[in-house]
Amino acid sequence: MTVALPSLALALLCLLQAGAEVPMQPDFNTEKFAGMWYVTATASNCSIFLKMKDGMKSSITTISFTPEGDLAMKLILPLLDKCQKFELLFQQSGQAGHYMGMSAQEKKDLLVMETDYGHYAILHEVHHSETEPSTALQLLTREQDVSPQLLQKFTELIPTMGLTKDMLAILPKSCEC
Repeated sequence: MTVALPSLALALLCLLQAGAEVPMQPDFNTEKFAGMWYVTATASNCSIFLKMKDGMKSSITTISFTPEGDLAMKLILPLLDKCQKFELLFQQSGQAGHYMGMSAQEKKDLLVMETDYGHYAILHEVHHSETEPSTALQLLTREQDVSPQLLQKFTELIPTMGLTKDMLAILPKSCEC
């Protein structure tokens, strides 16, 4: 037992350090970031995502900010024969570009890693859940088409966030929603 405790403490310290190393968009500007985005690629180690990723299509998310600075996200997902709408609210963390979501089951951290505001954004999301913690990267674009260079840039980020390329879904266009 005494040998396991230092090992556990070291493992937790490594996880905390890994989480702290996620780069964030410098001088994040909420006004430029707000608006409609397409989710064109996602990589995640979430078991539900991994089971569904091959049948997924590009979704639309509209991002706005409350007067308090919280991030409001409205998602429209094409699922089977209908469009499913979701609304999420992430609270401002005190650091520009970092938001937190809370529910009874889990806590989420959402970070804007990189954006040029007019073409693309890369988001990093961590779900702190007792049952299944997970990490996800999302590539958002203002247009449904994604350039090969941008896709390559996104793909190269995947292993740096502890994910593997087999966890990647490049989402085909969807006209349904």
